[in-house]
Amino acid sequence: MPWIGNWSSALVASDILLGSIAAALDTRPTGRHTRSVTDTVVWTTLEDAGVPFRVAASADGVLAAAWEPDEEAFVGEIRARLRVPVAAADEVAAGHPARRMLGRAIPVLTMLLAGRRADAADIPIDLGDRPDFDRRALAAVRTVGWGETESYGGIAHRMGAPRAARAVGGALKRNPISLLIPCHRVIAGDGTLGGYGGDGWIDRERQRSRKEALLLREGVTVPRRAG
Repeated sequence: MPWIGNWSSALVASDILLGSIAAALDTRPTGRHTRSVTDTVVWTTLEDAGVPFRVAASADGVLAAAWEPDEEAFVGEIRARLRVPVAAADEVAAGHPARRMLGRAIPVLTMLLAGRRADAADIPIDLGDRPDFDRRALAAVRTVGWGETESYGGIAHRMGAPRAARAVGGALKRNPISLLIPCHRVIAGDGTLGGYGGDGWIDRERQRSRKEALLLREGVTVPRRAG
């Protein structure tokens, strides 16, 4: 999961040429962020066809969700990304704010993993450590509804940066919250499947197969690019 680290949020311009927009986005780590060290992130594990689907939340919203067999890797990346305590849901009190937030997300995620329509728009997400451009791009992805698809260029238009399709692709690759931010609904501009996910625990071919399966659950069939 390629989302370790703290990020700055400088976007020089939203409508500059495609080839230079990535250089205009400063997404380098800039030191420790302002999240209090007393904040605790709480996580739990769901199942999807035998594969662990892990989800974590702060008091402000869900901040990580991914298919990840390795529990230590999931927890370790959150610690490296946020530098705050991380606890399993059963290790904190039922009234803990982060556990309550997790409780709001679990029913929606359970339905989505079962291939059932669910409204994820009301589930808060916590992307406070992400660059401004990424937050805007991922917010635009959340507007793509169940059974719909949108191109990377279409997402760029939705966020008001019509020439930033390539940068949108980078933001989606860094998305730390699967399903609640439905990157699987974003496809290539020619109507083919496109890519899915970053440098996760499975290879790119299986990532694409997962994207196909997620879209099929929503009744959508998208072809792969020939060759």
